[in-house]
Amino acid sequence: MTQVSTGYRLRGYLFALAATAIWSGNFIVARGLSAEVPPVTIAFYRWTIAMLVLFPFTVSGMWQQRKELVAHAPHLLITSFLGVTVFNTVIYIAGHKTTALNMSLIAVVSPVFIICLAHLFLHDKLTLQRLVGVSTAAFGIVLLTTKGDMSLLLSLTFNDGDVLMLLATFLFAVYSILVRRKPTVLRPLVYLEANFVLGWGMLLPWALWEWQSFPLEPLAAHVVMALVYIGVGAALLAYFAWNMAIETIGPARAAMVYYTLPIFCGVEAWLILGETVSWVHGVSGALIVCGIFIANRQ
Repeated sequence: MTQVSTGYRLRGYLFALAATAIWSGNFIVARGLSAEVPPVTIAFYRWTIAMLVLFPFTVSGMWQQRKELVAHAPHLLITSFLGVTVFNTVIYIAGHKTTALNMSLIAVVSPVFIICLAHLFLHDKLTLQRLVGVSTAAFGIVLLTTKGDMSLLLSLTFNDGDVLMLLATFLFAVYSILVRRKPTVLRPLVYLEANFVLGWGMLLPWALWEWQSFPLEPLAAHVVMALVYIGVGAALLAYFAWNMAIETIGPARAAMVYYTLPIFCGVEAWLILGETVSWVHGVSGALIVCGIFIANRQ
């Protein structure tokens, strides 16, 4: 029984790691797209691709479970609005208004939101061990994002983009809690596609409004490739993996794994962009990993 439960938990952690690794690449790709495609349009293309790619694999299941989908429409409308329509779109908008440093520091709050909400609504214990782990991992991320120069924190200035980023992290936390309470009768892929379709439908008016100021233009080949990556990877695969992680190990433990995101970003920046690696990366990475281990150790 112990071996089965241990393997089950391990699968959940691997799902969370997979989602986080894919999302780390999304930050690099989205940063490059921001200069060529307006934010809401990026989100619209992203979810259009994810929805269309998944549709052939779920159309039969959605028809078979149409009554269950209608019965659980209130839950689906909320999760699709928070997780699909608003969350990533707000992050893309925030990227146009604030600095990468500010966004990275504010992203540290997201797992804290998830852990607190899990304690309030899912009765997940908020232990001293978990608080120590969160603090250790968060300090590692702050050390990494400031590149070891903590004096940068004294010169930070905040603007509307930071408020939007903070809002996005809170919405993602609420989404993660709701996914934990997803209707068990719905198959995972059917649940995912229903969120994509509903979220896409609610995003469409927002995109139409943006196109009044920024009309659609033909996309260059490299932009299409980038959009396919964030559509299939950061939207479809990552959201499936994250939902499975929450279902398996719960939102609080999955949230701690989310703290590995800057480690993946650093490795990708080193491999793809040729950025240098210093002692800061090693120390901060060790702090993040230790924090995750302390918080999730059983």
